[in-house]
Amino acid sequence: MSARKIDIVILDDHPIVLEGLKSLLLNHSATIAVQTFSSALNFNKFMEERPSVDILLLDINLPDGNGLDICKNLQVQSPSIKVIALSNQIEQSIIRQMFDNGACGFLLKSTPSEKIISSILDALQGQIVMDPEVMRILTTPVQTKTFPALTKREKQLIALLAQGKTTSTIAEELFLSKFTIDTYRKNLLQKFKVKNTSELLMLVMQENLL
Repeated sequence: MSARKIDIVILDDHPIVLEGLKSLLLNHSATIAVQTFSSALNFNKFMEERPSVDILLLDINLPDGNGLDICKNLQVQSPSIKVIALSNQIEQSIIRQMFDNGACGFLLKSTPSEKIISSILDALQGQIVMDPEVMRILTTPVQTKTFPALTKREKQLIALLAQGKTTSTIAEELFLSKFTIDTYRKNLLQKFKVKNTSELLMLVMQENLL
């Protein structure tokens, strides 16, 4: 009795990656069948035909799509497919989101060929697989951003700047000189290490510092 075919799809926009992985997989075993796609559009058209797919090796950055979204959608449409991210984009937040979206693995494009093969076989057995470097990043504690505390006067100034008021108007409202207001503003730029008032206001709003 012959071994069952393992149907593998590779979605990546780099031809050298597609050809290299395809050659690696086909040379490893006659029981492996490989389909390659360089765009999300062509991959989605292929999936509409309801093909038999066991493993998807998925790049995250695609010219017409996002691997994170593709992985999430597949968990609804074809939950039996084992998705393994294959990317050099290894920020901890991206890795976590990929797993949250249903991936069963995360490998780097620099992962040795033997590790790629063993990871595919392990994923087929229901295991979570990842490159050692991915594991290291995933288990590194996230450092919380810390920002300087704002004084009451600085908060007043930022609130008025956010309203689009000029230095002269702010000086009048706070009963201070224009020179004092400019000094406060320059000190805030240095304090938060930003280049201009726009960056300062964006940071304050994003981090809810008021």
